[in-house]
Amino acid sequence: MLDSNPLDIRLAAASLRALPVAVYTTDADGLIVSYNDAAATLWGVRPELGTVRWCGSWRLYHTDGRPMAHGDSPMAIAINEQRAIHGAEAVAERPDGTRVPFMAFPTPLHDSDGTMLGAVSTLVDLSSQQLAKRAQQHLAALVKSSHDAIISKDLAGIITTWNESAQRLFGYDAEEAVGKSITMLIPKERLHEEVEILARIRAGEVVDHFETVRLHKDGSRLPLSLTISPIREEDGTIIGVSKVARDITAQKESEERINALMREVNHRVKNQFAVINAMVRETSTRATDSVEFARQVSERIMALSRSHDLLVNGEWKGSSLFELLLAHVRAFGHEERVGMSGPAISLQPFAVQYLGMAFHELATNAVKYGALSSEAGSVEISWSVSGDDQFQLTWTELGALKPVATPANKGFGSIVLERVAPSAVSGKGELTYLPDGIRWSLTAPLHAIHAKTGSFDAAHHNS
Repeated sequence: MLDSNPLDIRLAAASLRALPVAVYTTDADGLIVSYNDAAATLWGVRPELGTVRWCGSWRLYHTDGRPMAHGDSPMAIAINEQRAIHGAEAVAERPDGTRVPFMAFPTPLHDSDGTMLGAVSTLVDLSSQQLAKRAQQHLAALVKSSHDAIISKDLAGIITTWNESAQRLFGYDAEEAVGKSITMLIPKERLHEEVEILARIRAGEVVDHFETVRLHKDGSRLPLSLTISPIREEDGTIIGVSKVARDITAQKESEERINALMREVNHRVKNQFAVINAMVRETSTRATDSVEFARQVSERIMALSRSHDLLVNGEWKGSSLFELLLAHVRAFGHEERVGMSGPAISLQPFAVQYLGMAFHELATNAVKYGALSSEAGSVEISWSVSGDDQFQLTWTELGALKPVATPANKGFGSIVLERVAPSAVSGKGELTYLPDGIRWSLTAPLHAIHAKTGSFDAAHHNS
């Protein structure tokens, strides 16, 4: 029942205007007779009193987006059916096009005789709640679909949430993990990290890209990068911890491969320098003048370069013996008179470098003084592997212009063929001077030259 005391009416009107929530009243026919500033703000308009019926909004919609007639609004239903409605949801559209979801609580008003005088309705703006709800849904979707493991825990270290990626990464499903201590994932020798991390989180810090190791359900160790942040209440109080864990196994393996490659490159470069140093030293003691010295050194460095190119193309895993021979013979342009036969063998990098030096010296000598210096000459190169895993190779020259005599003084080429190259592959080299040209034979343990990348296949090559 409404009190007709003028003072009470003025107080009621002043109270209505001062309320922070939207409130308006209508007469028994649904015409709006009062509203407060909060209602005008929600509607985006100030309707003229006594002329607008049911609701002051410009337009109304159902929550699913369908237009709603003002006569179907919660206030209209409450008055027409003479019953209070609690929490009916709708959407008001302002003249500027913005839409405001709200919840209405219309209640009919009666006098002492039970006659309905009108109704009052409170409108609760749901914009912030819906935004928060959508944000939560969006965040939940991101957490669920994230490729990173996302885990939250309280300040005692008890796991409170566990996404699907955490299950994939650690092997525990959510039922096994939630409610358990986070220490089940931490190796014993790293438990101190948890104490240090919690201390930093309590201080309000974010621990970013912290690299560590954690345990899988099967006991295996996982290299991880952790980003750890505090979870706060609205007042800023820290109540928990959020952890994002990223598996960096591939990254660590890549780093190790790069480090191993750098060590290998360093080792190979030092070997190359040692070879070049020996080449320069031996050449300098036998060259007749500076021009001859420069020419010989240049040719031998180019020969090393050809071997190096084969290694690069083979990703430093090695090269086939046939490719190595062909590369050094082809450089002199007489490959059509060089025959090659033997099983397919892949040479390890070290053997490629030193055997390449030997083949260069042999080819150089054949073109300048031996079988390839005449149109009738030829070279036969054959190799085999015996039952006791001994590798044997023979370079034989045929049809030299004139008989080849044993030199009085051995040059750099002889030293490479008899000592340097054989020693590098733990083998033995023998250089023989025959009337038709020279013959060089090499015997070495198979393991000292073979890269073990495949089986031996019988092959015969004629360049």
